[in-house]
Amino acid sequence: MSSVPINQPARAIEWHLPSKRRVGMSALITGESAIFTIFVVAYVFYLGKSLTGPTPQQVLEVPILGTICLLSSSLTIMRAEKAIEEERMASFTLWLAATITLAAAFLTGTALEWKKLIYHDGLTISTNLFGTTFYSLVGLHATHVVVGLFLLTSTFVLSLFGWVDSRRKRTSLSRIRDVSLA
Repeated sequence: MSSVPINQPARAIEWHLPSKRRVGMSALITGESAIFTIFVVAYVFYLGKSLTGPTPQQVLEVPILGTICLLSSSLTIMRAEKAIEEERMASFTLWLAATITLAAAFLTGTALEWKKLIYHDGLTISTNLFGTTFYSLVGLHATHVVVGLFLLTSTFVLSLFGWVDSRRKRTSLSRIRDVSLA
């Protein structure tokens, strides 16, 4: 049996650069996931290895309110996103305000927890290995929430002035620039 080569015309495959927004968001999520994973692994690895107290069992309580706030804020931001996609700007602003309120409640709970741990329980970042890893992990998360709260609050203020809309090609900043040029 012999084989006969069949020459097919070469197809031109057109390739486009991926969206800068998608690549940027993917890089941000991947980077933050890696950083949080490293901190969680360090916390778990060193858990129970402190030579001196206080230990987690002695001072930590289950953060029920904080957990409820974080999980609820995922739902409220999804509702805000759906509202802006459907061009319901009043609803978007309301859901965004709810998300901001939940983030602020979470940060307040974290601050009160830290106050108790530092002043009542004597746990600081330099007390022991548990204190170091705990405050590093929770501090990183709190910083993440503070930055998100700042960005959400900025978006909220812009939405109050009507500078946020659902169109993807015309951003809030281009509207501000158009207003300043007029």
